[in-house]
Amino acid sequence: MLFYYITDRLQFPGDEHEKRAQLLRKIAECVAAGVHYIQLREKDLAIRELEELGAEAASLIPKTGDTRLLINSRVDVALACGAVGVHLPANDLTAGEARAIFGRAAQISPVVAVSCHTVEEVAHAEAHGADFAVFGPVFEKNDLPNPNGLMQLEQACKRPHMAVNAMPVLALGGIMLENTMQCCNAGAAGIAAIRLFQQNDVEWVVKKLCESFLAANSRE
Repeated sequence: MLFYYITDRLQFPGDEHEKRAQLLRKIAECVAAGVHYIQLREKDLAIRELEELGAEAASLIPKTGDTRLLINSRVDVALACGAVGVHLPANDLTAGEARAIFGRAAQISPVVAVSCHTVEEVAHAEAHGADFAVFGPVFEKNDLPNPNGLMQLEQACKRPHMAVNAMPVLALGGIMLENTMQCCNAGAAGIAAIRLFQQNDVEWVVKKLCESFLAANSRE
């Protein structure tokens, strides 16, 4: 099961300096707990500020460890700060186009994740070489429920003509410990979240998520 933390420093209290400090501590906590991917998503920052924050985040992640840093949308920032890849919003560059940019900078094996909201977008991301899709909203977005989200997740995870080594799909949107097993049963290869990681002890969250994943698999 893959664990994917999406950052949002604006949810932390305090001034900008305090928010960044708390975010960096949370990133270090995620690294220690074995979270697989951290998406630096701070979309309000100017490019130079994002690059500086990205460099600070990258310095907290051992190159030989299990955690990988992705930058939201900006391949140039990812290259500049030492991140291993990018998370592409829907209707942005294709994964193949992003890989080509990395390749021109001699980074030949970047990680490319893509946001998807439909089965068609998942198929498109896979066809263009994405490593995995982050699919949502499954349960809610901006506190608005999505009554069909779990069914849509299952359709995306169990899409027609899937190969044995099909691209993984992670669940996003209102993910809590209480509904993780539903995501696993729908076929999700992992979960992506802001609040679940950011507002809780990450080591405890990862332990509980692993228990849910094992429980879901034991029922198959």
